[in-house]
Amino acid sequence: MDDAEAEMIARRVREELARRRLSRQALADMARVSISTLEKALSGRRAFTLATVIRLEQALGVPLQKTQAVTSPDPLAASPESLGAYSQNAVRWLEGRYLTLRPSFGTPGDIYAYATLIQWDAEQGCLIFSESERMDSSFSQTGKVSLPHLSGHIYLVTNVEGQYRLAVLGRPTIQGALYGLLTTLMIGHGSQLIPAAAPFVLLRLKTETDNLFGRIRPDHPDYARYRAELDRVTTEGFACFPR
Repeated sequence: MDDAEAEMIARRVREELARRRLSRQALADMARVSISTLEKALSGRRAFTLATVIRLEQALGVPLQKTQAVTSPDPLAASPESLGAYSQNAVRWLEGRYLTLRPSFGTPGDIYAYATLIQWDAEQGCLIFSESERMDSSFSQTGKVSLPHLSGHIYLVTNVEGQYRLAVLGRPTIQGALYGLLTTLMIGHGSQLIPAAAPFVLLRLKTETDNLFGRIRPDHPDYARYRAELDRVTTEGFACFPR
């Protein structure tokens, strides 16, 4: 592509990063490109490749190339019935970036903190979610959001060749926080995978800071606050773990 188109793409990417308060590292993780490649392309030191542009388009959910027709999505279009048949207008309140908390499966007491982005995907006609800022970035999840009217709960569903990971969350609190549980697989004996469930929390992010993410140990300054948020899942009745 020529220099003018490359600059247009870089400008559009920078605008999307600012609008969504998204870090360049988070976008690189979502698009599965290296941060070095993204930085050099945005600064004009390296040309965008078609593969990189396509990955950025998929991660951001917007067209970046001038050859693509830009059409306005229909805000009244409904998601598939299997996801709750919700319209884009009806779920705008859920879109945004969230600090995500869950207990460590490997080290008792530790907490994993990373980011989850929820946004409307016009091509798929539903809300999608994507994780970033994970220490184990190769295990970052993406999937679809289900909002059935019958239960009133929110489901984050990953389906990779029939293998599911599911988060079940209650309706947001007045602060926009989501509390529930995560069901997934963890490493058991040797390399065997076994089912696991844990408290799961999404807190709406209003500012961008890297200090929020990572493995949070008991000596971390935010540990007590994060632990209190996880404890709310059971103490305030968002989910239960019967014995």
